[in-house]
Amino acid sequence: MKKKLTIFAPYIMILGIDFYLLPFLANDTGTAMLFMLCIMPAAALVSGVIYGMRNGFHIILSAAALLLFVPTIFIHYNPSAWIYAPVYSIIVLAGTGIGRAFYQKK
Repeated sequence: MKKKLTIFAPYIMILGIDFYLLPFLANDTGTAMLFMLCIMPAAALVSGVIYGMRNGFHIILSAAALLLFVPTIFIHYNPSAWIYAPVYSIIVLAGTGIGRAFYQKK
């Protein structure tokens, strides 16, 4: 069990940085929208693809993305940002699916 959790740790850290630290770099509404619509989804997709390439397809990382994003709604955004939680989760899920296509079992 501990080994399984350590496999997810780097990807959860990347998602945490993506969801919690990047919004602090947004100086205005335009930058915030750029982050939320381009940079943050791209980082989520890349982390999902890398995870899928190394570990295969698992829905757990997608669920972690959903759970990690929800608190940021209250920290950085307003209630209208709820839609981004399932969207980012689906993006990570798609990334793990794409990465799974390149997965080579060791």
